[in-house]
Amino acid sequence: MNFWSYLSSSHEQLLTDAYQHASAVFQCMVVATLVGVVVGVVTYRSTWAGNMATTTTSALLTVPSLAMIGLLIPLVGLGVAPTVIALTLYGLLPIVRNAIVGLRGVDATLVDAAKGIGMSRAARLLRVELPLAWPPILTGIRVSTQMLMGIAAIAAYASGPGLGNEIFRGISSLGSRNALNQVLAGTLGIIVLALLFDAAYVLIGRLTIPRGIRV
Repeated sequence: MNFWSYLSSSHEQLLTDAYQHASAVFQCMVVATLVGVVVGVVTYRSTWAGNMATTTTSALLTVPSLAMIGLLIPLVGLGVAPTVIALTLYGLLPIVRNAIVGLRGVDATLVDAAKGIGMSRAARLLRVELPLAWPPILTGIRVSTQMLMGIAAIAAYASGPGLGNEIFRGISSLGSRNALNQVLAGTLGIIVLALLFDAAYVLIGRLTIPRGIRV
């Protein structure tokens, strides 16, 4: 069976796997973004705390994905849970680092001006600092998403959702007539999803970042 015939005959399963893959990455990115931005906000004023946050999230990223999932299986079992935890942890570094860099890069005179007109610290953070730090934060989110797209495929090792199942099925049945088709379909599906997510981030950037501060 050629590749196009395989796509035609298996499109329902492929679409289901693609949806699960995209959904897992999206949900984990939402959690990683919220946690990463909060960590950045809490630590960016202190050099020591900022370095500690960056070092800790960097250390998490050095653990191989298979090892991370393998360590999580005895704790939370197979399926969605180890996938969500692993992807969220792996997604933190670019967001934490860029949030800290972005917040530290805000012009101090703008913050002082906001303070001078009576803004509270929370108001300055929400209305001045975070909006100006948003471009590098969004860049961190884009980097994390592209990284998680690939790592999510490894989740099939723990019976996780997504296109990794298609790849693993092909690898486990090498020599069969559809083995290469399965691997190719899963790989191309992940690439397409990564491109679609990145295009969405570009659009979000154009809609949320004023032209004068785009990077």
